Amino acid sequence: VQLQASGGGLVQAGGSLRLSCAASVRSFSRYSMGWFRQVPGKEREFVAAIRWTGHTYYGDSVKGRFTISRDNAKKTVYLQMNSLKPEDTAVYYCAADGTVIVGRVGTPQAYDSWGQGTQVTVSS
Repeated sequence: VQLQASGGGLVQAGGSLRLSCAASVRSFSRYSMGWFRQVPGKEREFVAAIRWTGHTYYGDSVKGRFTISRDNAKKTVYLQMNSLKPEDTAVYYCAADGTVIVGRVGTPQAYDSWGQGTQVTVSS
């Protein structure tokens, strides 16, 4: 699976951004998709995931502010980020896997395909 993330940029605190991740895979609808983020010197952090069933999951730090969604016809997953905070600054990665179970949606090691990352910078 090849993944292409886009939509990052510079935004002021309180603003919004929408990230997109386009996948090149025949059976996209059967894949679970995740968003993770990472800052230098820290481990990759779970942001959100959406399983092939449509069920969504969020990291505690983004609940109520971020929304993950998918468009199977376009083979794309989105991350709508609202009420952004400076601590949301990171490189955001999308990930895909066909066999992620519910208990591991927030675990980076559960995904075997990763996009190249897109930088999100939130200024105070």
